[in-house]
Amino acid sequence: MKILVVEDEKSIADVEKAYMLREGFEAEIATDGIEALRMFNEGAYDLVILDLMLPGMKGESVCREIRRSSSVPIIMVTAKSGEDDVIAGLDAGADDYIIKPFSPRVLMARIRANIRNIDHPVNGNSEIINIGHDIEIDNEKLTVTKKGEEISLTKNEFMIFAKMASRPEKTWTRDELINYALGYEYEGFERSIDSYIKNIRKKLADPEHENGYIKTVHGFGYRVTE
Repeated sequence: MKILVVEDEKSIADVEKAYMLREGFEAEIATDGIEALRMFNEGAYDLVILDLMLPGMKGESVCREIRRSSSVPIIMVTAKSGEDDVIAGLDAGADDYIIKPFSPRVLMARIRANIRNIDHPVNGNSEIINIGHDIEIDNEKLTVTKKGEEISLTKNEFMIFAKMASRPEKTWTRDELINYALGYEYEGFERSIDSYIKNIRKKLADPEHENGYIKTVHGFGYRVTE
C-alpha cells in the first residue's frame, strides 16, 4: 500500500511517514499542492493524506484535480474545525477528514479503516444490484454504470449508494448511513452525508431523474428510487 502524504510542515510530515513505515506502508511526501499533483500523476498511490492549507495550490483544488481522474481514497487534514470548512472539503471529493491537532495513532486508524472499506465493500449486498433499467451496481468490481457507462464515484459515495440500493424500500437516516455505509465509527457531522448525497445526485442526474435516483424523505433521511 503506497500513500502520498501532502503536508507542508516538515515535522508533521516526517512523523506521519514514520508511523506509516512502521505499519508496513510505503509513504512519499509532497510539500505543496503543485508538487502533490505532479507526484500523484506520475506515481501509483493507493491513498492520499491531504492537508488543506498548502502553498502553491489549496488542498481543495488538489482534491478536485485528483478526482478528475481517480477515485483513490483521500483523507483531508485541516486545522479548521468549523462544520462549513469540513463540508467544503468533502464537497471537493474527500472521503474522510481529521482535524489538527491529532494523534498519529488516530490517523493510522483512519487509514486502516479506509483501506478496509476498499477491501470489503458493504456487507450483505448482492453482487449485482439494478435500479430500473438504467443503473447497475457491481459490488464485486465496486463500479456503478448508468446506461452502460461507468460513473466515477468516490469510495464513500459508492458505499453509501450501494448500501441504500441494497434495500430500496427502506428510508435511511443520516446516522444509519454513517454507521453502516461508511463501515466504521465515523465521527463526522451529520451534514457530511448530505454532502455525499449531493455529489452522488450530481453524477447520476439526468432530465428524468433530476435527484440522481435518490429521494429525500423530509424529517427522516434518504432512499433510492427508480
